[in-house]
Amino acid sequence: MRSAGRILILCFVVAACADAGTEDPADTTVPTTEVLSSSETTAGGDPGPASTTTTTAPSAPLVGLRLEYMTEDIPRPTAILAAPGDEYLYFVDQLGTIRVFDTADRNLPDRMINIREIVGANGIEQGLLGMAFHPRYEDNGRFFLYYTDNAGSRTLAEYTVASHDPPIADPGSARILFTRPQPTDEPRHYGGMLEFGPDGYLYVSLGDGAAASVNGQDPSTIFGAILRLDVDSGDPYGIPPDNPFVSGGGAPEVWAYGLRNPWRFDIDPVSNHIYIGDVGQADLEEVNVVPLDGGGYNFGWDVLEGTRCFRQSDCDRTGLTEPVVEYDHSAGCSITGGVVYRGSLMPELQGHYFYSDWCTGLVRSFTYVDGQAVDQRDWTADFAATGTTPQIQAWGVDSTGELYVGTHAGVIYRVKPVR
Repeated sequence: MRSAGRILILCFVVAACADAGTEDPADTTVPTTEVLSSSETTAGGDPGPASTTTTTAPSAPLVGLRLEYMTEDIPRPTAILAAPGDEYLYFVDQLGTIRVFDTADRNLPDRMINIREIVGANGIEQGLLGMAFHPRYEDNGRFFLYYTDNAGSRTLAEYTVASHDPPIADPGSARILFTRPQPTDEPRHYGGMLEFGPDGYLYVSLGDGAAASVNGQDPSTIFGAILRLDVDSGDPYGIPPDNPFVSGGGAPEVWAYGLRNPWRFDIDPVSNHIYIGDVGQADLEEVNVVPLDGGGYNFGWDVLEGTRCFRQSDCDRTGLTEPVVEYDHSAGCSITGGVVYRGSLMPELQGHYFYSDWCTGLVRSFTYVDGQAVDQRDWTADFAATGTTPQIQAWGVDSTGELYVGTHAGVIYRVKPVR
């Protein structure tokens, strides 16, 4: 078994935009003060100099970020994540497979699982959309997938690995936790993010199913909501006893509601907050940040879009939780919610939440302090310096907390500092 590592995912965003091209990204190696280990390579694929350490302490100020090419041919990646107890990277593709990247050998040894025959991925917002490893995965081999099936229904399922090294799962081990038909004829707004919180419960995002006026402000439906499930009790799952609607007033699974399409969220165990990127409709994209020790949050859709009244010019904001960051459609059209950085290569960016826009290539970050987004930074030009405008649809971290992105064209990059 490989050395223990920590999880944390991420992501893909949805919008009805034209497909990106499939050109290979240009190599953009930039000299830095890093010392690569013998298992790492430069952006061009050449082995780096051998060393007994992975990186040196920063000896120069951070002047930017760059993208280091890792691998490609991951069709429309939706998640990049690590598992407790190993140092592999897992790449989830929208068509229905999970590939395993060996960070020691820098190759793709095998597919962990292939469920393409049961995944419906015809629409740009459909497919295999989310994955999460059980906190005790190293011992029990359990992991969870969220996908749309061939009928377009959203499905949450549990699987078990037959082998940890290499990680191989049996499709026959599937246990369905729920299947929910799409509430409209439109194949949009499925949500799809999965992540375990420090409390051991599984958090699941579901979009409003393109039925905002019906589901947006209704906590009794699971659509347009973040669910919180106890997958270690009950049949097919249990309800945490402190869920906000466990005694009534809403569906017992619902932890927060009033969301349009919370395609990606990230739980930061250091601050015990959840960061939710919610895709807008007419004018605004937004990021919501709230503590996990609460619940019952109403993020406002479809009374609000971002901080603006949506259906009325003068709406009632009572009881609504407004976003900490928003941007309008002059900057982008579909937010790819990202991840909070907790790695060591860029200590200056500890606690920064990174996010991007699927349509324009916008990349930004901020830190959350005392209820406010501070130290907001724009990294768009740095990411565009790969020679193409990355159409990012997945953010993730490895077992050491370092950043990765996946593009619609199927290319995976590691985010590196420039000093």
